[in-house]
Amino acid sequence: MAVTRREFLKGSVVAGAGLAAGVGMPSLITAQGKEPVKIGVLHSLSGTMAISEVSLRDVVLMAVDEVNAKGGVMGRKIQPVVVDPASNWDLFAEKAKQLLLQDKVAVVFGCWTSVSRKSVLPVFENNNGLLFYPVQYKGEECSKNVFY
Repeated sequence: MAVTRREFLKGSVVAGAGLAAGVGMPSLITAQGKEPVKIGVLHSLSGTMAISEVSLRDVVLMAVDEVNAKGGVMGRKIQPVVVDPASNWDLFAEKAKQLLLQDKVAVVFGCWTSVSRKSVLPVFENNNGLLFYPVQYKGEECSKNVFY
């Protein structure tokens, strides 16, 4: 049976939030278990790449709504934190750092181009964050901090 992109992304949202809520971020478990699990959404909503990336943001938010409508993950709702790197590769790294360190997201879904992914890679590796990269990947890079 073929898996649609939507089913894959919805499964990724559940897996990412579940991993962060259970195994990946044990400190979240002690937070009464009722606070939402924050996830970052790092797609350009303005600039030249917005035409491609706005729909990716919409799909992530749709998947979050579906998961939350069914009770969330481990009884906790998912709270998306959406930022706009504005098709600026340097801003991708700044926004990734903001999501991980300031907004304290458990996982990030984002980047549409190789250059945006390469811009944020050091941020995720240096801060032990997890990025779900939504594009078919061509190889030549391997990081424990990126789900390709």
